[in-house]
Amino acid sequence: MLRLALARARSRGRLTAAGRPRLGRGVRLDLAPGAHLVLGDRSRVGDGCRFHLGSGATVSVGEDARLGERCVIAAHERVEIGAGARLGDEVVLIDFDHDVRDVERPVREQGLVTAPVVIGARASVGAAAGVLRGVTVGAGARIGVRAVVTHDVPAGARAEGVPARLS
Repeated sequence: MLRLALARARSRGRLTAAGRPRLGRGVRLDLAPGAHLVLGDRSRVGDGCRFHLGSGATVSVGEDARLGERCVIAAHERVEIGAGARLGDEVVLIDFDHDVRDVERPVREQGLVTAPVVIGARASVGAAAGVLRGVTVGAGARIGVRAVVTHDVPAGARAEGVPARLS
């Protein structure tokens, strides 16, 4: 409870917590002005997790959701983690890419392309997996360890590999 109280104070109103979520040790919140992080009741954020939210971004963690240790959530638009979802250790969720259409301009000058990432209720994402922009992982779906998810995964399905394919 003390970690949550300190995080709320430091976030300057950018962190909303419903009920009693738990924050692990060393959780880092990098919330830009206009960003918003919502933690659901009984959700748990593992030790060393990092949230990097750009201006106007929203990340919501549903009730009873569990994030393993050292997960990274990077958002410039929206990331949703459904109720009861499980993310293994070192999972990365990222809702943006660099716009690299102009090969003559440096990447840092080209801007970003964003699309929401949605992890459905009771979905499970294996350790060290990555879910990239624009992907929806359906309710109850299973993502394998170290998979890189570049396309939607239907509810109840299983996906593994790099890039992830339905199995």
